[in-house]
Amino acid sequence: MNKPIPQSHLDLLTRPIPGVLTTMLPDGQPQSSLVWCDFDGESALVNTSRERQKGKNMMCNPKVSLLIVDPQDTSRYMEIRGEAELAEENALEHLDQITRQYTKHPCYYGYVFPLEKRERESRIICRIHAKKITLDAIHK
Repeated sequence: MNKPIPQSHLDLLTRPIPGVLTTMLPDGQPQSSLVWCDFDGESALVNTSRERQKGKNMMCNPKVSLLIVDPQDTSRYMEIRGEAELAEENALEHLDQITRQYTKHPCYYGYVFPLEKRERESRIICRIHAKKITLDAIHK
């Protein structure tokens, strides 16, 4: 069962604010990546590929953390801890959609990342099923 994203912080997922996705390496060490994220009405979404380290990590261990900090008020943030469900269906379309949210480009491959690399990647959507959500700095 997903914990719901609080309405008070939903804008952190619907505005184009990069997040930090932390996954676990095979040796148990954390690995963090700056990511684009969005919201499907129920869960936070991140797009990556099976070939990138974070994709490999989530295939072995689905436990993740996503941290998003409001750039206009850095004491306002949301950390989502949970498990990633990985899906290939519509992943390229999702990638192009969030590319348009975060950049002025119409699509990812050929604009943000070289077009010739598209055939070497298997895109996946990482749907984060929230188990714990932490909001804001203590001193607030």
